[in-house]
Amino acid sequence: MDTEILRLPEARKPRSRSNYYERIRQGLMTRPVRLGARAVGWPKAEVDTINGAIIAGATDDQIRELVQQLHEHRKNLAPEYRPTSAEVPR
Repeated sequence: MDTEILRLPEARKPRSRSNYYERIRQGLMTRPVRLGARAVGWPKAEVDTINGAIIAGATDDQIRELVQQLHEHRKNLAPEYRPTSAEVPR
């Protein structure tokens, strides 16, 4: 499993910062992973998978479906490390 995390400058190439976040809002890119209080990143494997789909000519709807699958996959990676509702700070 590829566990490399890309920070925004590497993840968004060749898109602008605003375009990258717009694609996230549109469901065309995965949401970032929190790395710290003020840091986020994207799993390289997810970025590569989405870029591959774009290169292959996938439609926006197909990419949205792929993004949903990638988010579901994240949930199943390490369920033993997911906080319970009692552990989540409010």
